[in-house]
Amino acid sequence: MSSLNYKHLRYYWMVAKTGSIARAAEQLHLTPHAISGQLSDFAQTLGVELFRRSGRKLELTDTGQRILSYAEDIFTTGDELLEVLRDQTAARSVPFRVGIADSVSKAIAYRLLEPALKLGEPVRLVCREGRLAPLLAELAVHRLEMIIADRPMPTHLNVRGYNHLLGESGLTVFGTRRLTKTLSGSFPASLDNAPFLLPGEDVTIRSKLLQWLEANNLRPRIVGEFDDSALMKAFGQAGAGLFVAPTVITDHVCEQYKVAAIGRIDSVVEQLYAITTERRLSHPAIVAISQAARQHMFGATKH
Repeated sequence: MSSLNYKHLRYYWMVAKTGSIARAAEQLHLTPHAISGQLSDFAQTLGVELFRRSGRKLELTDTGQRILSYAEDIFTTGDELLEVLRDQTAARSVPFRVGIADSVSKAIAYRLLEPALKLGEPVRLVCREGRLAPLLAELAVHRLEMIIADRPMPTHLNVRGYNHLLGESGLTVFGTRRLTKTLSGSFPASLDNAPFLLPGEDVTIRSKLLQWLEANNLRPRIVGEFDDSALMKAFGQAGAGLFVAPTVITDHVCEQYKVAAIGRIDSVVEQLYAITTERRLSHPAIVAISQAARQHMFGATKH
């Protein structure tokens, strides 16, 4: 194989995205027969199997899935290039790629990243969300400039990176007004036997929260566990159970999710880190984020 046929790669990408040759043919304004032939040539050139049949459907092989991830990057970059050429303002902006751990509150992530959008040099923010380990792999190969996480980088990973503490906040317990009316007693005793939404095993504060409940002899009814903080809040908004969020965003949570704060847990502290490949911060956007977090967002928080 002397070179990659990008036309064939686009045909494959479209089939993988749409899930069928027929739908891909409609998108590409070609016949299904033509697409099928091009896919066969592509697979033969690469010497791999891209799809396997599952009944009447096409499923990606493991190799096909890996190729798809590269194709996504290639054509996303191509689309960004076209946008830059169409928009001279975008042409002057600098991409700033940030990974955000699932367990980090989306409201906090926005407030942390907002200063990067107000720099004199225009910045085009590119956010990637997921679990910390895959994000660290992206950081290691310089596909990300920074990761926002609720824990420092694990020491056992073979990734060169540095932890920069942005700030910390205690927790507040929230619930819908209908649910809070059913609680008996004052906080925190009111949590006992109350429906509760617990952060998942991938969330750092989970173990600290469980220890606090045990120390206070509280046994809420756990009705769900969530690695994704936004999903947990959505269930909380629907009245499925009480949930916790950082105290620093209490007003936002109450307004956004139409819930009430019923009590604070100041002894359980969530920390937020910026993980970068820089020991001393020099990237203008990261410096702005770090300074704003310490001086404004978390600066007034006392525990």
